[in-house]
Amino acid sequence: MHGETGWLGRSLASVVAICVLATARPAEPWVWAVLGAGLLSFLSGTFLMNRRPLLALTLLSYAGLSAALISGMPDSNSLVLCLMAVADIAVMVLPQGYRPIIAVGIGYATCYALSGWWWDRSDIWYVGQLTWTAILAAFGLNRRQYEVQARQTEKLLEQTRLAQQEHARAAALEERGRLARELHDVLAHSLGALSVQLELAEALLDEGNDTAGALDRVKRSRRLAVQGLVEARNAVAALRADEVPALPAALAALVEQHRKDHRAEVTLTVDEVRTPRPEVVVALLGAAREALTNAAKHAPGRAVDVRLDGRNGAWLTIRNAGATVGEKGFGLAGMRERLALVNGKLEAGPDGDDWLVVAAVADE
Repeated sequence: MHGETGWLGRSLASVVAICVLATARPAEPWVWAVLGAGLLSFLSGTFLMNRRPLLALTLLSYAGLSAALISGMPDSNSLVLCLMAVADIAVMVLPQGYRPIIAVGIGYATCYALSGWWWDRSDIWYVGQLTWTAILAAFGLNRRQYEVQARQTEKLLEQTRLAQQEHARAAALEERGRLARELHDVLAHSLGALSVQLELAEALLDEGNDTAGALDRVKRSRRLAVQGLVEARNAVAALRADEVPALPAALAALVEQHRKDHRAEVTLTVDEVRTPRPEVVVALLGAAREALTNAAKHAPGRAVDVRLDGRNGAWLTIRNAGATVGEKGFGLAGMRERLALVNGKLEAGPDGDDWLVVAAVADE
C-alpha cells in the first residue's frame, strides 16, 4: 500500500483497527495492555513502511503475533490486529524477498494453536483463523506484486527517457557534424578560389598597374561568390530533402568553373549514371569539390581527370598529376565522414606520379 493511495489505505486500516478494538470486551484486564501495545506497534509500523522497512517489519510482527496469542480469548477482537498486520507485512518489498512473510505465517499458525489450546477453542475456530489470515496475506501479496510492477515500470520509463535524451543528443551531434562538413566544403572551395583571384588582382595592380587584368580577376571573383551561394543553396536543399541538381550536370558545371578559374585542363567522363539519392549527390559533389580545391592548391595548372561511373552504384574518381595532398586538415576527413553517412567510402593517395581520389557509393 505504497504510493499516493498507500497513505489513504493505511489510514483507513488504522481507523478500522481502532474502532473494532474499541468494541472489545475481554474478561481479563491485562488483555487491554496487550491490545494497546499491539495497536501502538501496528500504527507505528504501518506508517514507517516506506522510511524504515526493517523497523516496520519488527513492529508489525510484534503486533500481529501478540494479538494472535490472545485471539482465543472471547470478545478480545484481537483478530483485527492479526489481519491488518499480516496484510502490511505481505505488501512490503524487502531484500529478503518472501522469507519474512513465510516466517510470520509460521508464527501466526503457532500462536493461533497455542491460543486455541489455552482457551479451549475448536478445530473449526483454528481453521477459520488461518483462513482469514491467508486471505489477508494473499491480498497483501497481490498488492505487493502491483507495487513491484509499478516500480519496474517507473525504472523502465526513466531508462527510456534517458535513452531518448542520449538519442537526441547523438542526433544533434550528428547534425552539427553534417552542417560542419557542408560549411567546410562550400566555403573551402569558394573562398579558396576567391582568395586566389583576389591575390592575382592585387598583384596585377601592385606590380604592373594592369587595371584591365585586375578588373577581370575581380569579375571572376564575383562569379565565384555567386557560385558559392548556389552551392550553399544546393547543400541546404539536400539537408531539407528538397530537389538537388542532377549529378552529371553539377559535375560538369564544377569542372567548367575550375577550368576557367585555374586555367587548368580538366576532363569529365560520365558512364551510365542513374539518378542517385539527394544525399548521395551532395556527398559526391562535396568530394569532387574538395578534390578539385586540393588540385588547385597543391598542383596549380596541372591536368585533372574526373570520371563518373554509375554502372554499379556511383563511382567518382579524380586524378590530378603531380600533387601530394597528405592527410592533414579537415577536407579528406570531412569527405570520408560524408560518404560514410550514405554507406559510401573514400580512398585517397598517390598513384604513380599522380594523386588519385576515389569516392564510391554502392547500390542499396
